Amino acid sequence: MRIKILGAGSWGTALSLLLYYNGHNVSLWSWDGDHVEALLKDGENKVFLPGVALPPDLLISKHISGVKSAELVVFSVPSPAIKSVAEQAAEFIRPHTVLVSAAKGFVPGGHSRISEVLRQIFPNNPVVTLSGPSHAEEVARNLPTTVVVAGDDPEALQVVQDTFMSSAFRVYTNNDIIGVEVAGAVKNIIALGAGVIDGLGQGDNAKAALITRGLAEITRLGVAMGANPATFSGLAGIGDLVVTCTSHHSRNYRAGREIGHGRPWNQVVDDMAMVVEGVYATEAAYHLAEKYHVDMPITDQIYHMLYEGRSPREAMWALMTRAKAAEEIY
Repeated sequence: MRIKILGAGSWGTALSLLLYYNGHNVSLWSWDGDHVEALLKDGENKVFLPGVALPPDLLISKHISGVKSAELVVFSVPSPAIKSVAEQAAEFIRPHTVLVSAAKGFVPGGHSRISEVLRQIFPNNPVVTLSGPSHAEEVARNLPTTVVVAGDDPEALQVVQDTFMSSAFRVYTNNDIIGVEVAGAVKNIIALGAGVIDGLGQGDNAKAALITRGLAEITRLGVAMGANPATFSGLAGIGDLVVTCTSHHSRNYRAGREIGHGRPWNQVVDDMAMVVEGVYATEAAYHLAEKYHVDMPITDQIYHMLYEGRSPREAMWALMTRAKAAEEIY
């Protein structure tokens, strides 16, 4: 299959390797011409995925027009860039070409899910979302990984499952694209909080509680937006949440840990080479919770911390001294 991957960050690069070794004709695109030249010269993505060799015949280009020959296009750019990149590609992508969103976040501005924006720009194309516990660093090294692909077009889901599946990359299908996208976006907020807890030295009990109650918040918002609550017990829900809140590969966890150490969050984000999706997701989820009248206390405190100057310790105190309540799963 002819596949174009838009976005040469860590995840786009890892997916290009997966699909290349699955025997497909893969082309990797970056908007940055200097980055393309470096990839071709170095034979690896030293900025985003160092130490992983790129096949000499992997096609790498800065020309987005190359999508016109693709049978499948993967959008692997950060959520703030999705709309812009999609609009650039729109004049070249043919109708009925399968589009895969591999990003995890909400689109800034209107707080839309990524698939919603892609469907607005590409009304004649099937759109699916790939999500689940899948750090690029491990996928690129062919370590066992299991994900889910979600959408409402059974034929497109089957195409993507067959295309991505390998002995080290297992793909399940799911028809709840709302739940899968909400889980993938909001888990980054909870991962920021998990990092903050470790930065403050608050212990494993606190982090376990945050992950558990964070899952309740994710489920609550997702259900209010039309998701199936069972989705949040699956790979896109608890699976991705656990790995993002506990792994040193997680940029959201690492950013949160630095914030917990006392560093200003904007300085932490500026120092990281990659986008910290949890920062954008926090702003979006805070306003979505207001829109859908959903209680999200962890998200609220992280929003106050990031956007209103509340200290990490004050946020922790506010969570621990909330009014008494019965435990609800969501």
